[in-house]
Amino acid sequence: MAKNPNGKSMKRDNSLYGATVFFFAACLAEFYLLVLRKYYIYGTADSTLAWYDRLLVFVGLGAAALILGAVLSVRWKADGRKRTLGWGLAGLGAFFCVGSLLIRLFFEGAVTLLSVVVPVMMVLTIIWAFYDRECSIAMTALSGTLILLWVCRRLFNHLTLGLPAKVLAAAYVLALAGLCWLAKNKKLGKLLPPDADLAPIYAAGGLSAAAVVLGLFSASMAYYAMWALGVVVFALAVYYTVKQL
Repeated sequence: MAKNPNGKSMKRDNSLYGATVFFFAACLAEFYLLVLRKYYIYGTADSTLAWYDRLLVFVGLGAAALILGAVLSVRWKADGRKRTLGWGLAGLGAFFCVGSLLIRLFFEGAVTLLSVVVPVMMVLTIIWAFYDRECSIAMTALSGTLILLWVCRRLFNHLTLGLPAKVLAAAYVLALAGLCWLAKNKKLGKLLPPDADLAPIYAAGGLSAAAVVLGLFSASMAYYAMWALGVVVFALAVYYTVKQL
């Protein structure tokens, strides 16, 4: 007889709790972006100037929340639920700190990018909470690739940001190669169970690397690569959703 017959139920409850914490944090972040889009991006001259100064306040508040959340997470390491709450606060603080700074520097482009990143992170939180780990890693890699391709496509011919975007893309390809190497050599023991199917990780890494390389040569190629990866993401999501049933 199992030592803890309710272990799976408790684990699922904890996963649901963690997903809920990060879901509400993402909702708050998205609401913040909607306010900025209304009053900072498309607002009057007075509201835009006022929010330009307020962004620095949110940078400071975000940094404080990040530090507080990290400290609480360490302090509450023995309590899983409290630790999750601390990391949720830290993540929200990181968003307000870094996001507000990016919006102050890059205006509408940063708001648009973050408006895409936040829902993606929200979905990935649910995937990491309830889906198999190999699916979670593969979906994270594919989602990161889609966002990177979108950035490369927008900045492909930019005078100042075009080169940094391409350097970032090259570094991302190396990171994907490192991920596949770690998975092959069983270096991801804390993330993957011993019997994990590594095929989705290899497929996601290979397809993502190929898509990013194509995107480095042409903005049009990046556009079609995004559509192709979108199909892969949908197929992977359907497969693992059916598998979870």
